[in-house]
Amino acid sequence: MTCIHWRWRVATTQRDLDDVARIRWAVFGGELGLLSEQWALSRREMTPIDTLDTTVHLLVYAGTEPVATMRVALPNAEVAANQGGTVGLELAQRVDLTGLSQPGRVLAEPSRFCVLPKWRRTEAVTRLQAAMYAESRRRGVTHWIASANLETDSPEDALLSWRVAAHRGWLSPHWRVDVPDPRRAPVRPRSPFYTPEERARAEQGLLDGLRVPRSPSLFARTMGARFIAEPLYDAYFQWFTLPLVMALDEIPTDTLKHFHALEHGVSPAV
Repeated sequence: MTCIHWRWRVATTQRDLDDVARIRWAVFGGELGLLSEQWALSRREMTPIDTLDTTVHLLVYAGTEPVATMRVALPNAEVAANQGGTVGLELAQRVDLTGLSQPGRVLAEPSRFCVLPKWRRTEAVTRLQAAMYAESRRRGVTHWIASANLETDSPEDALLSWRVAAHRGWLSPHWRVDVPDPRRAPVRPRSPFYTPEERARAEQGLLDGLRVPRSPSLFARTMGARFIAEPLYDAYFQWFTLPLVMALDEIPTDTLKHFHALEHGVSPAV
């Protein structure tokens, strides 16, 4: 069995940023088909948030190959001023986060969590989470505010995912924000998540065993994420997401032990 040398780094060079943008296009454009044809010309996905000096891009390498990336956006004064608010995060354009901002609380918004398909059942996922944790701690972040992909543009299926998450005890007992009307979503969804059989079970109140999409499930199980709103429609990607909060001081002990093992050169079983 080949031993893979894993490492992560903060993207600082143009080549790093090209790797970031290419991985994102490979996942969102090439794999999921969520980007318009204009992105295919360069095979890179970038937005204005990526250029801010308060945005940190993380890359995970398997050997010399970049295989995973994400960004962590810290509050930006210019963004806050343009929003007419105080939070300075992209998510605040769509939901009111002012109640979450308090003295001593440092928020950051992780997003664009991407792992190339062939590497999703490897350490790449955990390495990316560990990088996000280590770099956020270094920058004094106390809470992450994000919105996890629900893999559907169906309001019905998005709401069912939220119900299943609630059934599993994954809603925040402390924080709650309102989202805009989900009827902005397509009238005829192109990407259902649940099968007709699963929807029929849900109608009977049988939520045990029903699936939750990969991203919210991953962050709830491994990072202690708790959801703070009903599904939010993302017009950029044309899918639903689920707003969440993660407190760095409340990350599960097993996850922190895993991060510690990776940091010290031990590779726990995936």
